[in-house]
Amino acid sequence: MSTHCSLGAMGLVQALGADASGTWPRLLEGDQTRLSHWDMGSDRPPIVVASVRDDLPEIPASLSAFACRNNAMALAALFQIEEPLREAIARFGASRVGVVMGTSTSGVSDAELAIRHHLETESLAPSFDYAQLEFGGIADFTARWLGAEGPAYTLSTACSSGARALASARSMLRLGFCDAVVAGAADTLCGLTTGGFSSLQAIAPEPTNPMSVNRRGLTLGEGAAVFLVTRETGDGGGVRLAGVGESSEAHHMSAPDPDGRGAETAIRLALEDAEADPSDIAYVNLHGTGTALNDAMESAAVERVLGREVACSSTKPMTGHTLGAAGAIEAAFSWLVLEHAQNGTLSLPPHVYDGEFDPACAPIHLAHKGETVGVRGRALVLTSSFGFGGNNCCLVLERKLP
Repeated sequence: MSTHCSLGAMGLVQALGADASGTWPRLLEGDQTRLSHWDMGSDRPPIVVASVRDDLPEIPASLSAFACRNNAMALAALFQIEEPLREAIARFGASRVGVVMGTSTSGVSDAELAIRHHLETESLAPSFDYAQLEFGGIADFTARWLGAEGPAYTLSTACSSGARALASARSMLRLGFCDAVVAGAADTLCGLTTGGFSSLQAIAPEPTNPMSVNRRGLTLGEGAAVFLVTRETGDGGGVRLAGVGESSEAHHMSAPDPDGRGAETAIRLALEDAEADPSDIAYVNLHGTGTALNDAMESAAVERVLGREVACSSTKPMTGHTLGAAGAIEAAFSWLVLEHAQNGTLSLPPHVYDGEFDPACAPIHLAHKGETVGVRGRALVLTSSFGFGGNNCCLVLERKLP
């Protein structure tokens, strides 16, 4: 029996906007104008990235050990929901509020600056602290900033980290460890990431083109999304986390099972957990990286489980692949689709690509700009995250409509 939980508040920052209200219209527009370039050095051409160009808040002086871009990104999202977070502390008590965050880079970008400073001066930059670099730092920082005293930890399962953070938040509530959990993820562009994916020959020279016969790889991005997760109360019209499906296929260190069996298992488990039939899903936010293997296996998994009619789209052509934050950011986009439902109609983010569908991919339905879907009663959307090493996590979000 599924234990639903409420996603009562959401904060968001990524390339499309510094908050949810600024992001939503650009998401529906299929806006790629906020993409930019990352300098790869004098011997290599720059690559397309989706960076956060809005100003980020300063880390409080009392938490200066955690002062890095990744934590500032998380703080920008946390500020947007500070009031309900503080109310949760007051209502439940600090010891009953937990934190679970995801990341794959932590403060690597700031460590790179510190190393460069050391090479030039033979001393570390005064602002550098190892806490910026620790994977656990983002959860520790969030808990200290908020004053939460419940369990606090960070997950790093590659590109499924953000989705798994939400799944873990639900588990913490279900087990009675907490009455509220701050859950989400942040990831930051850095040289380690851009260099690593370039070495894998996984980065496209132009904006990513998922599901196209012409696709040549992914676009990297950065951002953060955080949620206040509490136990479901009543039958109100808020957004809930209705289902979680997780699998670990361990097919290859950096490549998915080409048949999509791990992805299929995660989708099926998420539906089962949500007590939903495949036909109940109104929209799928695809992992949709634009790499040859991901798109082929994911489309096959979606077709086998959900069929060819459900509207699907990848939002990565607009935001880039935000790696450890992707699952949380794309859950936030799914949250926005449900939150903005009007008169039983969901407006869908379009699948932005060149329109030349790869015949080697399974023929799923890709949402076009302006597409909507009508829903009565229980509106369900599914979002998928598939990480290196076969770390797969799918979430089903729900909102009850008239």
